[in-house]
Amino acid sequence: MGQFGNMGLKWLVSSLVISSAHAFYIPGWSIRSYKDNEQIPLLVNKVYSDSTQLQYAYNDLPFVCPQTGKVAGGGLLGGQSISLNLGEVLRGDRIITSDLDLAMGKDQECNFVCNKEITGKDLKWAQELVKDGYVVEWIVDNLPGATSFVTVDKSRKYYASGFKLGFTDYSASTGRPRYFLNNHHTIVVRHRRAPGRAGERGEKVVVGFEVYTKSIGPGVRRETGCPKDLHSIDENFELYMAPNKTTDLTLKYPDSSYYPEQIEDIDDNATMTIPYTYSVYFREDESIEWNHRWDLYFVNQEEGSKIHWLAIVNSLIICGLLTGIVLMILGKTIRSDIRNYREGLAEDGKLRVKRKTLTGSLSPRIISEKTTGLGLLDQEGVAERDADITSEDEALEDVTGWKLLHADVFRKPEYGHLLAPLVGSGMQLLFMAVGLVLLSAIGVLNPSFRGGFISAGVGLFIFGSAFSGYFSARVYRTFDGQDFRRNALVTAVLFPGLLFGLIFILNLFVWAQASSTAIPFGTLIALALLWLCIQVPLVYAGAWYGFVRTGAWEHPTKTSSIPRQIPHQAWYAKSIQSILLAGLIPFAVIFIELLFVFQSMWQDKSGYYYVFGFLAVVSVILIVTIAEVTVVTVYIQLCSENYHWWWQSFFVGGGSAAWVFLYCVWYYFVKLHITGFVSSMLFFSYSFMACCVYGLLAGTIGFLTAYAFVRRIYNAIKVD
Repeated sequence: MGQFGNMGLKWLVSSLVISSAHAFYIPGWSIRSYKDNEQIPLLVNKVYSDSTQLQYAYNDLPFVCPQTGKVAGGGLLGGQSISLNLGEVLRGDRIITSDLDLAMGKDQECNFVCNKEITGKDLKWAQELVKDGYVVEWIVDNLPGATSFVTVDKSRKYYASGFKLGFTDYSASTGRPRYFLNNHHTIVVRHRRAPGRAGERGEKVVVGFEVYTKSIGPGVRRETGCPKDLHSIDENFELYMAPNKTTDLTLKYPDSSYYPEQIEDIDDNATMTIPYTYSVYFREDESIEWNHRWDLYFVNQEEGSKIHWLAIVNSLIICGLLTGIVLMILGKTIRSDIRNYREGLAEDGKLRVKRKTLTGSLSPRIISEKTTGLGLLDQEGVAERDADITSEDEALEDVTGWKLLHADVFRKPEYGHLLAPLVGSGMQLLFMAVGLVLLSAIGVLNPSFRGGFISAGVGLFIFGSAFSGYFSARVYRTFDGQDFRRNALVTAVLFPGLLFGLIFILNLFVWAQASSTAIPFGTLIALALLWLCIQVPLVYAGAWYGFVRTGAWEHPTKTSSIPRQIPHQAWYAKSIQSILLAGLIPFAVIFIELLFVFQSMWQDKSGYYYVFGFLAVVSVILIVTIAEVTVVTVYIQLCSENYHWWWQSFFVGGGSAAWVFLYCVWYYFVKLHITGFVSSMLFFSYSFMACCVYGLLAGTIGFLTAYAFVRRIYNAIKVD
């Protein structure tokens, strides 16, 4: 059986990995093919940087050529905005059609775009963007423009999505930075014969989109706007204007022997002209299949797979050890306790029967004699009365450990009206997370579906509200709650309201920076309508069904009116210590996978997280680990005669969120190079929100697992 189980697990992991690596297109997805000389629209999107969280729409930059609509491409005019889904808007995309002329199979050595006149203020902003290493994203046939590279051994080619806006150099004489702008773009479109009947008609499909940049200075000789010789450029375009004045630092700091970098004042009203040109080349490449054209963006796939397998092995080892501990607790300790208790209870029952039989066998004459003088009946009467008083409760009091808590273990917790909505929100997030991982692992959500991951996440979160209301209402009813409407309102408003409020406050800071990362006001209104008009009714419907139709969970033992005193707890059993210690184990399961997730989110914003098969397997192991850690922790707590396990199980389940946030802090200071107050605030705010989401989800898993475990063990000692 173990061999077949291992083979099944290996097959499942392999199939999920293969699907995540290659199923980037939904079966039946339409392939766009082009005839010779047919216009291919080139879309411009945004600029972004690894050094900041602020993105900007490319067409809003004051130092690039505006899209005027001179050239028609694929039925679209230059400057025409492309309709975006919710996920694209939330991730900062602002896509419009460009003026660049791309016709299938038609090479163009050089085309002039425009002479863009900018002011000193625009120049300063361009310098800042180049200094921060901003990257430009263009799109052709749903492929992001990429910079092409070759591995060290020159055996493989790979893509880095996007291309540099400019570059920084340092003066040989002064050592001061100089900023240069890339104002010429060489576009290479790789194509192959289209499959099926379209290929028989001579049509082609795009399998690669590369952009190579050059910086061409104003002193280069030009003809009709284009450089006379593109292949021998000896002057780059420096973002520099002669300053009106140079501050004399010896006058500003008369008593100092150290002077900061010399400050040059550029007149904001001064102007300069930037010429923009581009080239287009089409190259046939039969080595790349259309449905594998995204593989070039994942060059580290093979190397990363080894690390992912290491993460899975690490997770399996930790989970296996915990499984052994849980099985030992369930199969040996608890079962032995229950067996001993039942044997003791059976012996107690036999004693009562024996005593009753002895009393019933006395004859009326003996009874009369005893009542007149011997007093034997009085002694037997006392014994019989004592035997009758002996009950299940008294039998349970004659044992030690967790069985002592039978009359207190299901005592409703303090602030249970708050715990119930949190559990409901956790189930809503669990529904969303499971749906996203499954859809991504089978290839429905993929890089070609731009913004699909966020859009699907919002949709699953909204429709998961029914689960939120249902579980919140059942837990609330179990805690003897009476007003399910109030509980439904708290569930619908508490977590989504806090999340929406925090996003709105952060959005004010991003708005002030004129960044495309800012959520438009109309989108905020749409999100609020989704929340109030769809989510709230769904929460109410789920709450009504859970509270009225289903009702509370029944407990196997009765709760006494007077709570028992809790003895002094060992240091490791106290709340904070147990939460942190228990949370360290699930964190050890996921920290290797977190490295890839963080790299995709924070460092390689141009890259894509693609190994959802591995993520699905690690997620399953994580859920099992959280459940097992919570069971072990709650069992230790009950053995310490502490019956306050409700909140503790929730916090233990979500305890690894604290370690994940500490990992975020370490990652910020060690791995990232984020500059600026707003960008740092966005990083820590988004990290905090993500950890809260994870903590709610994991805490709900821990709470429900602990609840099922406690009901199971106390049901085993129940006497009918």
